[in-house]
Amino acid sequence: MYTAIRRYTATDSSVLDEIVQRVENEFVPMMRGSDGFVAYSLLLTGGAGLVTISVFEDQAGAEASTAQARDWVNANLAHFMHGSPQIDAGEVRVLVTAEHGG
Repeated sequence: MYTAIRRYTATDSSVLDEIVQRVENEFVPMMRGSDGFVAYSLLLTGGAGLVTISVFEDQAGAEASTAQARDWVNANLAHFMHGSPQIDAGEVRVLVTAEHGG
């Protein structure tokens, strides 16, 4: 698996709800349809900060998601964002999930 982490700063914390709504309604459906998609999370980190985490089966999927995110944010959220995101990506080397008995 491969993960892309993008850190954004909104222009103001008052626009965060609008950003989250647009991401849920418009961006997430696009991501779900991407090859190799595993998971997507959006975190509010305090103040006007947001972090997104995209997980894909391979590096190509994660890199494509970063390009999709850049294009989508530029077209739909640019007026809500301050500057460009900080992007980190890499291979998942350790992943631990909760075990559910049944």
